[in-house]
Amino acid sequence: MKEQKSYYSQEELVLNATELLKKIIATPSLSKDEYDVSLVIEGFFHQRNIPTKRLKNNIWAVNQYFDETKPSIVLNTHHDTVKPNKAFTIDPFIPIEKDGKIFGLGSNDAGASLVSMVQVFLHFYENENLSHNLIIALTAEEEISGKEGIELLFPQLPNVELAIVGEPTKMNLAIAEKGLLVIDGEMLGTASHAAHPNQDNAIVKCMADLDHILNFKFPKVSPYLGEVKVTLSVINAGTQHNVVPEKCNFTLDVRVTDEYSNKEVFEIIQSEMKSKLTARSFRLNSSRINEDHPIVKAGLEIGRTTYGSPTSSDQAIIPCTSVKIGPGDSTRSHTADEFIYINEINEGIEIYIKILEKIL
Repeated sequence: MKEQKSYYSQEELVLNATELLKKIIATPSLSKDEYDVSLVIEGFFHQRNIPTKRLKNNIWAVNQYFDETKPSIVLNTHHDTVKPNKAFTIDPFIPIEKDGKIFGLGSNDAGASLVSMVQVFLHFYENENLSHNLIIALTAEEEISGKEGIELLFPQLPNVELAIVGEPTKMNLAIAEKGLLVIDGEMLGTASHAAHPNQDNAIVKCMADLDHILNFKFPKVSPYLGEVKVTLSVINAGTQHNVVPEKCNFTLDVRVTDEYSNKEVFEIIQSEMKSKLTARSFRLNSSRINEDHPIVKAGLEIGRTTYGSPTSSDQAIIPCTSVKIGPGDSTRSHTADEFIYINEINEGIEIYIKILEKIL
């Protein structure tokens, strides 16, 4: 391990992080409306004389002694949020610090990762002896898998070898992540009066088709992510009680493992169903990092664990080796009265630094 130096104490880093998080919570940043929060983030860096670059609402910066001959490690997370859960009992845009927690929309997903990664970037920023360049990329539209976030920015980032994606994982390493495939389906039948016999009822046919695919077992099971999971999430048919409709429409949410590509899973599902199917996109594929990768070994050496993540993130569209790790708990994401423990931010900063010290 090379000798590292930092101009900030751990206490200063945590204080910086919590103050920045409160500003971010207080700045609404719903997907596609992240401009104001991007200004808050830019301001944080500029106050510390760190130059930043912007591509739409994506903000990124490189270490002071950036060397184009070296490979780069990217610290990436998102600054957009979902809409507030309707069950919030507090104003989601007013940060509240209470009982060792900070409450507010986006505090857990992924504000805590963002502010922790920013502090880690500060910790390493002025070091002249890094083995890799360090890039921080704070991006938009993650919550909607949009095309103007990391997918737009990534080609601008120089010589990236590894991406560390900040999402709530309790600072354990998600070494595999399920992909997402959304399929819209339509079963056609024959419209008729409900009083007459009809052997071509679209709803009945669709029910049989769906029952089959929901109980279908994909042959390959991932040791990291288990089985491909198919969930029926939307179904629509009919307008009145005495009319048999001519069609039944539905949507399948499919979580794909690293054993398959999204296209392979779509082809299997289509071969097993009689309905007409249309995939919305094949972009959000599963990902996995080898267990012998230096960053995984570094995490294990300091007592972290590895697991396969059932939730999707920007890993799905990052075209290089990546690992997902960040402070917070995924079960709190998108919930009412979302919060993060301040000691989780403290731990996040410490663990990020310890892992990076082993590979930089």
